Amino acid sequence: QVQLVESGGGSVQPGGSLTLSCEALRSAPGINCMAWFRQVPGNQREGLASIATTAGLAAVADSLKGRFAISQDSAKNTVYLHMNNLDPEDTATYICASRQGSYCRRGAPEQTFFTYWGQGTQVTVSA
Repeated sequence: QVQLVESGGGSVQPGGSLTLSCEALRSAPGINCMAWFRQVPGNQREGLASIATTAGLAAVADSLKGRFAISQDSAKNTVYLHMNNLDPEDTATYICASRQGSYCRRGAPEQTFFTYWGQGTQVTVSA
């Protein structure tokens, strides 16, 4: 069973930066799609960015390009979400997801594509 272990959440002031980490434990070798979502209470999960591991093919939601970026460290089975110039509207629970043995779809990731989910980590942006 794949486990996704997230870290890096916390509180940050508006305009600040934060990097989240997601380590995939017991994942299959080769190409897997990993992604970041966020969710506020009562809303659908919003797809932020995805990356195909090993291949390194990445995509970021159009509305977040220039502020958010996704990267990987294949040796550590870890993906990162780099968040810059944060705004209070970015406050949410940030969740890592994975689909094994697959490239990612084009554009922002969609919830139904993924089969493994992390526990979520809270990001709060406030003065």
